[in-house]
Amino acid sequence: MTSINYHREGSGPPLVLLHGIGLRWQINRPVIGLLASDHDVIACDSPGFGRSAPLPADVAPTIDSYASAFEHFFAEQGLGRPHVAGNSMGGAIALELARRGAAATATAFSPAGFWTPGERRFCQLSLAPLARTPPPARPLLERIARSSVGRRALLWQTFGRPERLPPEEAVEMMRDAWAAPAFVPALAAFDEYTFANGEQLRDAGVTIAWGIHDRLLPYARQAPRARALLPHARHITLGVGHVPYYDDPAVVAETIRRGARG
Repeated sequence: MTSINYHREGSGPPLVLLHGIGLRWQINRPVIGLLASDHDVIACDSPGFGRSAPLPADVAPTIDSYASAFEHFFAEQGLGRPHVAGNSMGGAIALELARRGAAATATAFSPAGFWTPGERRFCQLSLAPLARTPPPARPLLERIARSSVGRRALLWQTFGRPERLPPEEAVEMMRDAWAAPAFVPALAAFDEYTFANGEQLRDAGVTIAWGIHDRLLPYARQAPRARALLPHARHITLGVGHVPYYDDPAVVAETIRRGARG
């Protein structure tokens, strides 16, 4: 199976953090320290992103395939049924792990899958320029990302407060996105996933958190679908963007901590 790269710190019940498409475990840095006093925190690079090897060549990078890879990782690491929290694609993976009974609880921030076909296509088209940035354009984007004004211009759709993302983190995030072999195929594989059968998660301990400033998977359209499909879950509205960790670390960490209490 695929070797998964991860960062681990803290003590207590295991808590696995899963990032969104195009990102890496470091996006969780603002909340890891806040959670490590209560949990053994394992922040992972999904296969084909960050420093994790891609899935095998004959395995498509779908949400279901990623759930299978992490289910194997849990067993390999002796984690049992950890608490899982994820954002966007990572949120969808967290929900599917909960559906399988592989997670003790699942906390999902703006999870993928509660879209119409048109909204899914909008998401794919919005992220495609980053996934396909030609090498000659990359140095210019790196220079732009080093200013707070530039980060607002580049990241307004995914971060509610892009200026809070440190300049070098923004640059490293883009470099890893460009280098990620799974970015383009995983984005295409979104065609294979729409969340359904929420009743199967009735007793799974699910928390759904959505940011009102989410401009990629818009709160006004997709959060109501999540409420309808998962009526037994805890639903929370936050004053953050699609990727929430730098927008308000304390609120995000408390949402995860509360979700892990079930």
